[in-house]
Amino acid sequence: MAHKKKRHKIYDELTIQDLSSEGFGVAKANDKVIFVESTVPGDVVKARTYQRRSSFEKARVMELLQASDHRVEPFCQHFEACGGCKWQYLPYEQQIQYKDKIVGDAFARLAKVEIGERLPILAAPTTTYYRNKLEYTFSQNRWLTSEEIASGEELSREALGFHVPGQHTKVVDIQQCYLQNDFSNDLRNAVREYALAHDLSFYDIKVREGFLRNLVVRTASTGENLVIVIVNEENEALIPLMLFIQEKFPIITSLNYIVNPKLNDTYFDLEPVCFAGDPFIIEQLGNYKFKIRPKSFFQTNTQQGKRLYDIVKDFAQLNGHEVLYDLYAGVGSIGLYLSDKCAKLVGIEQIDQAVEDAKENAALNGVENAEFFVGDVKLILNDEFIAKHGKADVLITDPPRGGMHPDVVETLLKAEVPRIVYVSCNPSTQARDLALLDAKYKVVKMQVVDMFPHTVHIENVALLELKL
Repeated sequence: MAHKKKRHKIYDELTIQDLSSEGFGVAKANDKVIFVESTVPGDVVKARTYQRRSSFEKARVMELLQASDHRVEPFCQHFEACGGCKWQYLPYEQQIQYKDKIVGDAFARLAKVEIGERLPILAAPTTTYYRNKLEYTFSQNRWLTSEEIASGEELSREALGFHVPGQHTKVVDIQQCYLQNDFSNDLRNAVREYALAHDLSFYDIKVREGFLRNLVVRTASTGENLVIVIVNEENEALIPLMLFIQEKFPIITSLNYIVNPKLNDTYFDLEPVCFAGDPFIIEQLGNYKFKIRPKSFFQTNTQQGKRLYDIVKDFAQLNGHEVLYDLYAGVGSIGLYLSDKCAKLVGIEQIDQAVEDAKENAALNGVENAEFFVGDVKLILNDEFIAKHGKADVLITDPPRGGMHPDVVETLLKAEVPRIVYVSCNPSTQARDLALLDAKYKVVKMQVVDMFPHTVHIENVALLELKL
């Protein structure tokens, strides 16, 4: 028998008391937690639920009855629909306080381990235009505002921008984004204007048709820029479009396109074609240069990325004689950044192209004490591997959001590496892993780094040492 669908519920008055790790305001009613979108502590709202569970509900604001003293006006015109920078309602000084609290709460709730020292959160010196990579989506299903719908007018439905949260078929048409520099905004708007003027079709995810799919923009602190145009098929309109971009924006040093006929937008299994310039750009962190290709993973906030790596270097306490392991190494950026302070660097990464990039980046920087290996960390890091390449004196681990596989944790417990520096973008899974490592390791200190202002995303660095 089918379950009867629970009806939406209206709360006439909710007082927001806290912020959740997902960025929702937190209220309580009838011994139930209510997560309310687009609210800050101190707000009093009328809200309507859209998801109901036995222990919690999620709701959207129907009316702001009383604004919190902490509430500020969002600076982005697309804020309500886009949802990319959820915390624009909150002053930045308070954003970082809540981020630090979220990490502390996660460890108190999930890890329950003693922490030697919690260093102050490292706030971002720049809170706008800080991203070095953005990916825009072309769509034939533009998100319409309530005013546009009420007008009854026939409106253009083409959009180039970001998906509406929870609406994978709808895209907000972005005119001005505060995440990436003026070049990115100018390029996006010029490409949209060209496409509309030349009747180029925007992709319609509902019927799987349309020429233009995505536009990826990567910038570097060196002044170099990489652009990828992703299309559904290669036809006669592609070359004129690429020539237009090349001529309009000569500051692009790497202009590429990818043909993606698949049902999803993932392009990491597809081959980019370099249309003009080099097939990469050069980024620099401190004294180290890195080649960034169309499919390379790299820290999205270059300025804070360097400061994050400096914390890792400080926690690692290398003196030049150690064997350093770098797990989930990506293009080798963290390990290479520390390579001048160790005797040997051993990096492990699952993605083949990333390992090739890491080797190339080592050569680019004249690093001769580094080796990088392709493989899943949980499979490749075993007794035989450690015996062959040397036991680590210090180990850096920077896993994906899901954290480390239990087999990796077991390997680390068995290997008894004297010092581990754990970098995480998810304090919940990091807390879970540190609870498992507590059998042999103590948490000496931790520091939160705010890489993404106005969002709920957090990076946390923890130093672990073997218990005596």
